[in-house]
Amino acid sequence: MKNIVLALTAFALLPQNAVANTVGVTSSADPRVTDAGMEMLRQGGSAADAAMAMMLALTVVEPQSSGIGGGGFLLYQDSSKGVLSTINGRETAPAAAAADRFVGPDGKPLGFLAAFQGGRSVGVPGNVSLMAETHKKWGKLSWAKIFRPAIRLAEKGFVVNKTLESRLQGIRPLWSNFDEAKSIYWTDGKPVVAGTTFKNPKLAATLRLLAKKGPDAFYKGPIAGQIVDVVGKSKLSPGDMTMTDLSQYRAKEQKAVCAPYRAYVVCGMAPPSSGATTVLQILGTLQRFDLTAIGKDNAKSWYLIGQAMQLAYADREKYLGDSDFVDVPVSGLLNPEYIKARSALIDETKSRTDYPAGNPPGAKPRTAAISSEVAGTTHFTAVDAKGSIANMTSTIEGPFGSQLVAGGFFLNNELTDFTFAPEKDGAPVANRVAAGKRPLSSMSPTIVFDRDGKAVMALGSAGGKRIIMHVTKTLIGVIDFGLPLDQAIALPNIYFGGGNLEVEQNTSLSAMADELGKFGQKVRAVDLGSKVNGAQRVSGGWAGASDPRSEGTSATVNAKGKVTVTIPRASAEPPSEDVG
Repeated sequence: MKNIVLALTAFALLPQNAVANTVGVTSSADPRVTDAGMEMLRQGGSAADAAMAMMLALTVVEPQSSGIGGGGFLLYQDSSKGVLSTINGRETAPAAAAADRFVGPDGKPLGFLAAFQGGRSVGVPGNVSLMAETHKKWGKLSWAKIFRPAIRLAEKGFVVNKTLESRLQGIRPLWSNFDEAKSIYWTDGKPVVAGTTFKNPKLAATLRLLAKKGPDAFYKGPIAGQIVDVVGKSKLSPGDMTMTDLSQYRAKEQKAVCAPYRAYVVCGMAPPSSGATTVLQILGTLQRFDLTAIGKDNAKSWYLIGQAMQLAYADREKYLGDSDFVDVPVSGLLNPEYIKARSALIDETKSRTDYPAGNPPGAKPRTAAISSEVAGTTHFTAVDAKGSIANMTSTIEGPFGSQLVAGGFFLNNELTDFTFAPEKDGAPVANRVAAGKRPLSSMSPTIVFDRDGKAVMALGSAGGKRIIMHVTKTLIGVIDFGLPLDQAIALPNIYFGGGNLEVEQNTSLSAMADELGKFGQKVRAVDLGSKVNGAQRVSGGWAGASDPRSEGTSATVNAKGKVTVTIPRASAEPPSEDVG
């Protein structure tokens, strides 16, 4: 990274929530989770310890979005070695999974409702394996100590917030076949409501067992047995996961995917994440435009972002998948000359909605196919006293995953992230189901480095396929528009669908709809909620940031042990229904 010579640009103003002499930061989508991470840092734990305590605590307080029944991606910047590592804890398909797993008797792909409920959609969970690898490599505290905040929340209880209440109400019509979920989350014949103190003794027992016995209890012991039993006996679409599937699961370390943008280097996860490649393609496509001069309040900036977005997503749908099973031309997709040629397709005055996928260097013939990806995800960031960074996105896929519960936690429905139709136009699609394969993901944990190779920002988001754009918008907000991270997160969200350019309703961007529409694409104002969390290097240390659309918080601790918590919103209204 130090060998990349680029023109230096201003990196952002000092955030309002910056704390002098900061020696630790945590940021998450729930204040109890932010506190759990901070508890580890205050005990001398590393960023890895803090992040894993946060992952466990999220299993308890944000069961609709993530947890030990799912998987995730971790970026870890080890300050002592100056090395960026990534761990792929994405779920895998069972050995019995075949390409037609989500094809009905009529030969047509199943509808999502029929596909996601029950055992057929459950992938082998990866988060506990990821946690074990992370703790082995970078942990300072004992394995058992990292579990304490989550166990305390499960045993002593926590107050149900508006977000969990709204998700339970939203999923209520589907739980007639899920008695175990109702036995935990319903009282007096209906879902628990906000303000209720909620306890989950079954989950507490699971966490205590894991804390005592280690990851083998999850992948080879009694917890594994519960998972296999629940998946196989599901009333709706029983699954075929076995004890062998669980015992053979391994989270894997991968090389990060990085590319320059302006005076910085932006890094993220390799496939099966489509996050880094797509984020970096969008940014690379925008390199030739002076967004700083155009400005955040000019419709042209957002028009160009929208065009670059649609251009990059066309490549995403065609080429991205699990690189252990299909050739993914990562270097070709990020080839500067290829991106320059793709960028040349953008007309600065007239929009188009029919961008085809390109032909990146090294790509083999491929057919494009749209995959499903429902937003039920979360992101969290920790920076420790030595400046090491743990930046993780975690998920169980849709709200409450498959709806199946084992040991008090929800099991994912991650296999519905595969493309249901295994072929298109007579050729196999990159993201088809296969035994042991990891489904394509949009999770985009990201770390940004300056020209000297120093980490200056870490972030990620929830939001299904929109994750990529929530992260990209925020990066542009900081790097191009000169905003501190918290203000960049608060910028309006943008996406696309049905030929329309979608802008976040009731924002400055929706107020620009008429101006944006003059470029030729129909503009639609919709709910584009997000859950972005992250941290930014500032004068005197680091500052945390979280999304004002969520119930998230960030916390900082200084050298004297003083903790400052930042709540970036006026009220704790739940985020949009599809954020998870």
